Amino acid sequence: MLAENDPGVRLVLLRHGEPEGGALYRGRRDDPLSAVGWNQMRAAVAGLPSWHGIVTSPLRRCAAFAEALGGDLDLPVHHEPRLQELDFGIWEGRTADAILADDRAQLMAFWRDPVRHPPPQGETMDAFAARIRAAIEEWRERMIDGPWLWVIHGGVIRVLLTELLGMPLTHMLRIEVPYACRSTLILGDGPPRLLAHGAVNP
Repeated sequence: MLAENDPGVRLVLLRHGEPEGGALYRGRRDDPLSAVGWNQMRAAVAGLPSWHGIVTSPLRRCAAFAEALGGDLDLPVHHEPRLQELDFGIWEGRTADAILADDRAQLMAFWRDPVRHPPPQGETMDAFAARIRAAIEEWRERMIDGPWLWVIHGGVIRVLLTELLGMPLTHMLRIEVPYACRSTLILGDGPPRLLAHGAVNP
């Protein structure tokens, strides 16, 4: 846990819970959370201190929970379109097994190096990272007091962690980000620090 006198702003990155329809390549597809997903999200924030503010992707699997939590706590909720998930192109709405059956080589190449092998007809990883980088740079200037909660997507969290911790973008898929995973960082004058990363089971 962060000591009371530890300088910097605490930023919690929270991935959305399980959406309706289960595990799919779901980038811009706007499915809502399932009942299980809502329980996962509630468990993930239970017992945590209040926030200075909440930032969310505008997609429903993130925004619905962020708005509900903001309403419960009387906190501002900021919709940030640059924090939407990667556009998976022709893989949108398909399971990994279905894609492997049709295009195993392409999916395996994406898993090995998503920068050189983006989803067919989808967003490039460089473009994805550029919009996320622009968002965190702007928000670091705005997040003077903390803590802050960001309700976002697995791919966005992977990019943010590689960016803030100085990791190569090619390594982003080495970071596991299950549903309702919570990553806590400290943003101060020095290099960002990762305090915790993992899921909380409801």
